[in-house]
Amino acid sequence: MIAEIKKNAETKMQKSIEALKTSLIKVRTGRAHTGLLDHVMVDYYGNPTPINQVANITLLDARTIGVQAWEKPMVAKVEKAIRDSDLGLNPASMGDVIRVPMPMLTEERRKELIKVVKGESEDARVAIRNLRRDANDQLKKLLKDKDISEDDERRGQEDIQKLTDRYIVEVDKVFAEKEKELMTV
Repeated sequence: MIAEIKKNAETKMQKSIEALKTSLIKVRTGRAHTGLLDHVMVDYYGNPTPINQVANITLLDARTIGVQAWEKPMVAKVEKAIRDSDLGLNPASMGDVIRVPMPMLTEERRKELIKVVKGESEDARVAIRNLRRDANDQLKKLLKDKDISEDDERRGQEDIQKLTDRYIVEVDKVFAEKEKELMTV
Protein backbone atom coordinates (compact mmCIF):
# COMPACT_ATOMS: atom_id res chain seq x y z
CA MET A 1 0.00 0.00 0.00
CA ILE A 2 2.83 2.42 0.87
CA ALA A 3 4.60 1.69 -2.42
CA GLU A 4 1.37 2.41 -4.28
CA ILE A 5 0.95 5.77 -2.50
CA LYS A 6 4.57 6.70 -3.33
CA LYS A 7 4.19 5.63 -6.96
CA ASN A 8 0.96 7.61 -7.29
CA ALA A 9 2.55 10.72 -5.73
CA GLU A 10 5.60 10.43 -8.01
CA THR A 11 3.42 10.13 -11.11
CA LYS A 12 1.44 13.24 -10.15
CA MET A 13 4.63 15.17 -9.33
CA GLN A 14 6.05 14.27 -12.75
CA LYS A 15 2.84 15.57 -14.34
CA SER A 16 3.31 18.86 -12.42
CA ILE A 17 6.79 19.21 -13.96
CA GLU A 18 5.39 18.50 -17.44
CA ALA A 19 2.62 21.07 -16.90
CA LEU A 20 5.22 23.64 -15.85
CA LYS A 21 7.32 22.97 -18.96
CA THR A 22 4.22 23.25 -21.16
CA SER A 23 3.18 26.56 -19.62
CA LEU A 24 6.73 27.95 -19.94
CA ILE A 25 6.79 27.19 -23.68
CA LYS A 26 4.22 29.96 -24.12
CA VAL A 27 6.58 32.53 -22.59
CA ARG A 28 8.42 34.21 -25.49
CA THR A 29 12.17 34.47 -25.37
CA GLY A 30 12.68 36.62 -28.47
CA ARG A 31 13.69 33.60 -30.55
CA ALA A 32 11.16 32.01 -32.83
CA HIS A 33 10.05 28.42 -32.25
CA THR A 34 7.05 26.63 -33.68
CA GLY A 35 5.78 25.49 -30.26
CA LEU A 36 4.94 29.10 -29.48
CA LEU A 37 1.75 28.86 -31.57
CA ASP A 38 0.63 25.45 -30.26
CA HIS A 39 -2.17 26.79 -28.06
CA VAL A 40 -3.54 29.22 -30.71
CA MET A 41 -7.05 28.20 -31.78
CA VAL A 42 -8.43 29.03 -35.25
CA ASP A 43 -12.12 29.30 -36.13
CA TYR A 44 -12.34 26.44 -38.65
CA TYR A 45 -15.86 26.56 -40.11
CA GLY A 46 -17.36 27.34 -36.70
CA ASN A 47 -15.18 24.99 -34.65
CA PRO A 48 -12.19 26.18 -32.59
CA THR A 49 -9.29 24.10 -33.93
CA PRO A 50 -5.58 24.09 -33.00
CA ILE A 51 -3.54 26.03 -35.56
CA ASN A 52 -1.32 23.04 -36.33
CA GLN A 53 -4.42 21.19 -37.65
CA VAL A 54 -5.21 23.83 -40.27
CA ALA A 55 -1.74 25.03 -41.30
CA ASN A 56 1.94 24.12 -41.63
CA ILE A 57 4.13 25.94 -39.11
CA THR A 58 7.81 26.37 -39.98
CA LEU A 59 10.74 28.57 -39.06
CA LEU A 60 11.66 30.96 -41.85
CA ASP A 61 14.70 32.22 -39.89
CA ALA A 62 15.80 32.62 -36.25
CA ARG A 63 13.31 35.43 -35.63
CA THR A 64 10.41 34.60 -37.97
CA ILE A 65 7.77 31.87 -37.94
CA GLY A 66 6.10 30.95 -41.23
CA VAL A 67 2.51 29.73 -41.23
CA GLN A 68 0.98 28.32 -44.40
CA ALA A 69 -2.75 27.53 -44.26
CA TRP A 70 -3.82 24.39 -46.08
CA GLU A 71 -6.89 26.08 -47.51
CA LYS A 72 -6.84 29.50 -49.19
CA PRO A 73 -9.91 30.87 -47.31
CA MET A 74 -8.28 30.05 -43.96
CA VAL A 75 -5.32 32.47 -44.40
CA ALA A 76 -7.25 35.46 -43.02
CA LYS A 77 -8.72 33.41 -40.13
CA VAL A 78 -5.29 32.03 -39.15
CA GLU A 79 -3.79 35.51 -39.27
CA LYS A 80 -6.62 36.87 -37.10
CA ALA A 81 -6.24 34.01 -34.59
CA ILE A 82 -2.49 34.72 -34.21
CA ARG A 83 -3.11 38.46 -33.83
CA ASP A 84 -5.88 37.91 -31.24
CA SER A 85 -3.83 35.42 -29.18
CA ASP A 86 -2.27 36.60 -25.92
CA LEU A 87 1.23 36.36 -27.42
CA GLY A 88 1.46 39.95 -28.63
CA LEU A 89 2.50 38.96 -32.15
CA ASN A 90 1.79 40.92 -35.33
CA PRO A 91 1.49 38.53 -38.31
CA ALA A 92 1.61 39.73 -41.91
CA SER A 93 0.31 37.67 -44.83
CA MET A 94 2.21 37.54 -48.09
CA GLY A 95 0.05 35.54 -50.48
CA ASP A 96 -0.40 32.08 -48.99
CA VAL A 97 2.33 32.44 -46.34
CA ILE A 98 1.80 34.30 -43.07
CA ARG A 99 5.03 35.71 -41.65
CA VAL A 100 5.10 36.07 -37.87
CA PRO A 101 8.14 38.16 -36.86
CA MET A 102 9.27 37.91 -33.23
CA PRO A 103 9.72 41.41 -31.81
CA MET A 104 12.88 42.17 -29.83
CA LEU A 105 12.42 41.98 -26.08
CA THR A 106 13.31 45.02 -24.03
CA GLU A 107 15.12 44.67 -20.71
CA GLU A 108 11.94 45.71 -18.91
CA ARG A 109 9.85 43.12 -20.77
CA ARG A 110 12.42 40.42 -20.01
CA LYS A 111 12.14 41.19 -16.28
CA GLU A 112 8.34 41.05 -16.49
CA LEU A 113 8.55 37.66 -18.23
CA ILE A 114 10.93 36.39 -15.53
CA LYS A 115 8.33 37.36 -12.92
CA VAL A 116 5.74 35.38 -14.89
CA VAL A 117 8.08 32.39 -15.06
CA LYS A 118 8.81 32.70 -11.34
CA GLY A 119 5.06 32.67 -10.62
CA GLU A 120 4.54 29.58 -12.77
CA SER A 121 7.44 27.86 -10.99
CA GLU A 122 6.01 28.73 -7.58
CA ASP A 123 2.64 27.30 -8.64
CA ALA A 124 4.39 24.05 -9.59
CA ARG A 125 6.19 23.96 -6.21
CA VAL A 126 2.88 24.49 -4.40
CA ALA A 127 1.26 21.70 -6.45
CA ILE A 128 4.11 19.33 -5.54
CA ARG A 129 3.84 20.23 -1.84
CA ASN A 130 0.08 19.64 -1.99
CA LEU A 131 0.75 16.20 -3.47
CA ARG A 132 3.16 15.53 -0.57
CA ARG A 133 0.46 16.56 1.91
CA ASP A 134 -2.11 14.29 0.23
CA ALA A 135 0.28 11.32 0.28
CA ASN A 136 1.12 11.93 3.95
CA ASP A 137 -2.61 12.14 4.75
CA GLN A 138 -3.13 8.77 3.07
CA LEU A 139 -0.29 7.31 5.16
CA LYS A 140 -1.82 8.75 8.36
CA LYS A 141 -5.17 7.23 7.44
CA LEU A 142 -3.52 3.83 6.96
CA LEU A 143 -1.88 4.21 10.39
CA LYS A 144 -5.19 5.26 11.98
CA ASP A 145 -6.93 2.25 10.42
CA LYS A 146 -4.06 0.13 11.81
CA ASP A 147 -3.12 -1.11 8.31
CA ILE A 148 0.53 -0.10 8.81
CA SER A 149 2.86 0.41 11.79
CA GLU A 150 4.15 3.79 13.00
CA ASP A 151 7.63 2.92 11.71
CA ASP A 152 6.24 2.14 8.25
CA GLU A 153 4.33 5.42 8.26
CA ARG A 154 7.44 7.39 9.28
CA ARG A 155 9.57 5.66 6.60
CA GLY A 156 6.85 6.32 4.03
CA GLN A 157 6.75 10.00 4.96
CA GLU A 158 10.55 10.21 4.71
CA ASP A 159 10.46 8.64 1.25
CA ILE A 160 7.73 11.03 0.13
CA GLN A 161 9.75 13.97 1.49
CA LYS A 162 12.81 12.80 -0.53
CA LEU A 163 10.57 12.55 -3.60
CA THR A 164 9.21 16.05 -2.95
CA ASP A 165 12.73 17.48 -2.54
CA ARG A 166 13.82 15.86 -5.81
CA TYR A 167 10.91 17.35 -7.77
CA ILE A 168 11.32 20.80 -6.16
CA VAL A 169 14.96 20.74 -7.37
CA GLU A 170 13.66 19.79 -10.83
CA VAL A 171 11.30 22.81 -10.79
CA ASP A 172 14.23 25.04 -9.80
CA LYS A 173 16.28 23.65 -12.71
CA VAL A 174 13.48 24.30 -15.21
CA PHE A 175 13.09 27.84 -13.84
CA ALA A 176 16.83 28.57 -14.00
CA GLU A 177 16.97 27.27 -17.57
CA LYS A 178 14.08 29.49 -18.69
CA GLU A 179 15.48 32.50 -16.83
CA LYS A 180 18.84 32.07 -18.57
CA GLU A 181 17.05 31.72 -21.91
CA LEU A 182 15.09 34.93 -21.26
CA MET A 183 18.13 36.98 -20.25
CA THR A 184 20.17 35.89 -23.30
CA VAL A 185 20.11 38.75 -25.78
